[in-house]
Amino acid sequence: MSWVMLFFAGLLEVVWAYTMKLSGGFSKPIPSAITLIAMIGSVILLSYSMRTLPLGTAYTVWTGIGAVGAFIAGVIWLGEPLTTMRIMAALLIVSGLVLMKLSGSH
Repeated sequence: MSWVMLFFAGLLEVVWAYTMKLSGGFSKPIPSAITLIAMIGSVILLSYSMRTLPLGTAYTVWTGIGAVGAFIAGVIWLGEPLTTMRIMAALLIVSGLVLMKLSGSH
């Protein structure tokens, strides 16, 4: 169950990163509210997952899901460039997440 909570915490991190971009520096109320709600939900789910997962594993996976997810959201919805170097960087992050998961006892 901890891994499921951690996965959703990571997805909420993607939501808040994306809506923060849309908020225009917290000048638009609806994206700003979504950002804050997603931030709080993400941290709460992360904290629950840390009840049983090691700190380093949970935090690394959480930030990795957020980083790669924000990259994908930026490319799909914000028209950010999809270059070979950016794809390679995302693949390296995913590789690190897989290694972190495989190296843990949970």
